[in-house]
Amino acid sequence: MIVTHVETGMSDDGGAPVETISRPEAAAGRAGGRRWWVSAVLWAAWAPFAVWAVLRWGGWQPAFRWGQLVAFTPYVAAASPVVPVLAFVLRRRWTAVAGVLVACAFAVAVVPRAVPDGDPGARGPVVRVLAANVLYGRASPQHVVDLARRTRADVLTVQELTPQAMAALDRAGLARVLPHRVVAPLPGGAGSGLYSRFPLSGRSAITVGFRQVRAVVQVPGGPPVEVVSVHPCAPVHPGLARCWRDGLRALPRASERGPVRVLAGDFNATLDHAELRRLLRSGYRDAADATGDGLRWTWPAIGPHPPGMPPVTLDHVLADERVGVRASGVHRVPGTDHRAVSAVLVLPPR
Repeated sequence: MIVTHVETGMSDDGGAPVETISRPEAAAGRAGGRRWWVSAVLWAAWAPFAVWAVLRWGGWQPAFRWGQLVAFTPYVAAASPVVPVLAFVLRRRWTAVAGVLVACAFAVAVVPRAVPDGDPGARGPVVRVLAANVLYGRASPQHVVDLARRTRADVLTVQELTPQAMAALDRAGLARVLPHRVVAPLPGGAGSGLYSRFPLSGRSAITVGFRQVRAVVQVPGGPPVEVVSVHPCAPVHPGLARCWRDGLRALPRASERGPVRVLAGDFNATLDHAELRRLLRSGYRDAADATGDGLRWTWPAIGPHPPGMPPVTLDHVLADERVGVRASGVHRVPGTDHRAVSAVLVLPPR
């Protein structure tokens, strides 16, 4: 039943009385309809954020495309507060509460990367590590050598090392800077190398997909350090997703009783990929994350890539939890689509 309210008053010109008719219940019904649609739109906007947060935290890698999309989690995290802010403004309490919970889940995942977390107080010798993907050997060899000099690198890991690239690095003077090496140059992107200022003892390479060389570095005054030049398959199409996963799973896990380990290179994974997080949980720390630089991107530095694609962090230096992290850096290298990454590490005493 609609109740009609009639008000009587004089017209503006002082003439005959004017009746004003209002229907409050009808107006309330229209307002209620508008409120329902606003709530529906807000919940619809909230749902993708919620699903993304659940998948990311649950560690589910259901399909090839999700394995690519999850790399963009920091961007989704930055956008996630929009829904609760709108809900508060529009007075949709439950949507606002749900939005805040999702935004907090993203914050817990992403914000620590921008906050230094200290180090274990190691007091041994300092080792400077540099890692560079040279894009099928197309990166400027002179720039790579100059970067090794500038960062005073003790260890350099190289990914996508071809025979031609290895020869070009030698001509640029890399052997004078880092005279010891364990290398496996191959055509295309499958090869890798490890160069060192200190003597090396080679170990069998990890050959799941790409060839990831490794060696033990004999650091003066410190314990032996096993270093791996990391480069699992790039999951650029569904057929390589398993190769990528198996390549990461083949990397040595950290152990408090085992050798000190450092993994450096192009992981083709971010800190939001479940496989990399599992590796970290074995006892590694990401150097950039430890110094509060974990949101500095490394790829793509050049094309060909979809225009406007947000950059992500695929290159890392991981050191086991006994190792202190004094500094980390990201460096442009002309000719390659990856930026090089560096870390200054402090080893535990021998």
